[in-house]
Amino acid sequence: MATSKMMQWSIDKPDSELKGMSYTEASIPQVGDNEVLVKFQAAALNYRDVAIAKGTFPFAHKYPIVPASDGAGVVVEIGARVTEFTKGDTVLTIFNQGHQYGDIDPHAASTGVGGTIDGALRQYGVYNELGLVKAPKNLTAIESSTLPGAALTSWNALYGLKPLKPGQIVLVQGTGGVSIFGLQLAKAAGAVVIATTSSAEKAEKLKKLGADHIINYKTTPNWGEVARDLTPGQRGVDHILEVGGLGTFEQSLKCIKMDGIITAIGFLGSSDKPQPGLMEALTNICTVRGVFVGSRAMLKELVQAVEMNNLHPVIDQVSFNLDQTKEAFEYLGGQNHFGKVVVKID
Repeated sequence: MATSKMMQWSIDKPDSELKGMSYTEASIPQVGDNEVLVKFQAAALNYRDVAIAKGTFPFAHKYPIVPASDGAGVVVEIGARVTEFTKGDTVLTIFNQGHQYGDIDPHAASTGVGGTIDGALRQYGVYNELGLVKAPKNLTAIESSTLPGAALTSWNALYGLKPLKPGQIVLVQGTGGVSIFGLQLAKAAGAVVIATTSSAEKAEKLKKLGADHIINYKTTPNWGEVARDLTPGQRGVDHILEVGGLGTFEQSLKCIKMDGIITAIGFLGSSDKPQPGLMEALTNICTVRGVFVGSRAMLKELVQAVEMNNLHPVIDQVSFNLDQTKEAFEYLGGQNHFGKVVVKID
């Protein structure tokens, strides 16, 4: 390799104004026998990245850390024992490097890229070959970079416990990455999708993506009852991707079908009102399930589904280069985006 140095971002310490982030030169990491050197081309951001930078992320992480779990790039060097990849392959990082298949455990949950293992907001990164998968052939690197976090979380929500079936009804909340991927995956499976949003502008975008029914949760605060009324026989929704947390859970319970699944994702929402508890969930005879992204095996399934259905992730119209990462964090934190916020890496 012609050069031994690269540029990278580091979160050196938590700071509410992102002042703990630095952009510096670093040495390109060396490759071990079972490792792969990736030249990153893009990194997709998640709210987790901003939370780690601000010190509000409640799960395993450390400082200093190179942020961003979701990266895509080209293999430029492989270790002597690597068998799954060759130079020139486009690959994706796995969110939790230790989660290979099956149920997640505490060890796997502590191996998060961008949390305890250096992430993708740098020009080069080294990972064990089991910490990568090949990217879909139908996507660009920028598109592919969005799959390891939000897309895989949506896949796990829809297929990890009771696999989604054609004709079932899925409710997605808002226009963040998980919800939009959930909409796209559900439509590809032949499901009916109810989407909630806060504006007519976003509603129009959701309609273009294939949402069958759209409810404005600001003008319709009882959207759970309205969603139930949209289902055959008012039986309710089969799958809910619950990203609003305490602020939306009550309404989710009002529209879930008997024996349906509410998948709780993330840590965004809060509420000052008394919230439904265990007995309310039991009364609805539904499953409330938490997910922490998904396994390497699931990511391979997702890649196959993306290729077979020629799905293309929705990327926000505002783009950023690597040296503009702090601005990208601020933009994501403002929650005015539609789709995934991606940093392009040269």
